[in-house]
Amino acid sequence: MRIRLFKSDIVFSVAPGQSLLDGALGAALNLPHSCKGGNCGSCHARLLEGEVYYPHGTPLGLSDAEVADGFVLLCQARARSDLLIETREVTTPDQARVMRLPVRIERAVPLSHDVMGLYLRLPAAEEFRFQAGQYIDVMLPGGRRRSFSIASPPHDARVLELHVRRVAGGEFSAPLFDQDARSALLTIEGPLGKFVYRAGAAPMLLVGGGTGLAPLLSILRHVIENGIERDMTLYWGVRSERDLYGHAALEDLARRADLGAARLRYNPVLSEASSEWPGARGWVHEAVLRSIDDLERYDVYAAGPPAMIAAVRAEFGARGIAADRLFFDSFDYAPDMLDHQRTSAATKS
Repeated sequence: MRIRLFKSDIVFSVAPGQSLLDGALGAALNLPHSCKGGNCGSCHARLLEGEVYYPHGTPLGLSDAEVADGFVLLCQARARSDLLIETREVTTPDQARVMRLPVRIERAVPLSHDVMGLYLRLPAAEEFRFQAGQYIDVMLPGGRRRSFSIASPPHDARVLELHVRRVAGGEFSAPLFDQDARSALLTIEGPLGKFVYRAGAAPMLLVGGGTGLAPLLSILRHVIENGIERDMTLYWGVRSERDLYGHAALEDLARRADLGAARLRYNPVLSEASSEWPGARGWVHEAVLRSIDDLERYDVYAAGPPAMIAAVRAEFGARGIAADRLFFDSFDYAPDMLDHQRTSAATKS
């Protein structure tokens, strides 16, 4: 099927059963998107002509009112016919340039019991340009993908740092923990995503959950190491003390920020803390609400699991955060992993 973009008349194709977003990315069109799981709503577009369907029902990120207004989610919608859609489109060649490159695993370093720091060496002859906060896809057999945010900043781009959480039965993550992955070759595609640092003078509030720290770390290093004058506050939520895999690095960043133009206040939050834990407890978004009264002053960057993102969008919005000052990146399982989990659940029930 042929998909045409309303404003530019750009046309791309999708295979039967392929999502509209995957078809666009395959044509090197970096349309707005984030979680790819149908939760965040970043990839919404208006359907002007044609018909779509959703293999697993209407996604959570699309309200009944939006459906009635003709909106679809590109990451979940499949085409039943040729389509005409209206969406926010990239405006410069640099934004549109999604590259597919071979990379080599330079090292894989355990950061905690279930998070691996993966460092990918880019080809010397290629320039890979990205913005702080973006992510890449690692290509797997059969056209499957695994998405990982880039934890390193754009000015330190010869080796890309990823934070990979171990997933039980994960096709990509499990072998990293069980085998020696050094020198292995991978194919990546990117940069992807619109969760990026925006220049400005307003104070920044960064809220991370689990490996949602990765894009926030890229943004923090970009600001601090480039001498940008910004006031930043980071809340990072994990389950217990052993999950604080970036604790020492964040404390070091806060000290380095104090020596330059930026300022960083770092607040770890544990949902299942031991009795000895001296810091904040509970859900990370609730810790923010308990501590900050004037949320409307901030540019908010939130990255983490869908439930955290949904809570931030709803509760921070109710406290006065304008929608155009709330930027988010929802971390979810890849669609084929969700399919696998659904099948396993059905088998066990």
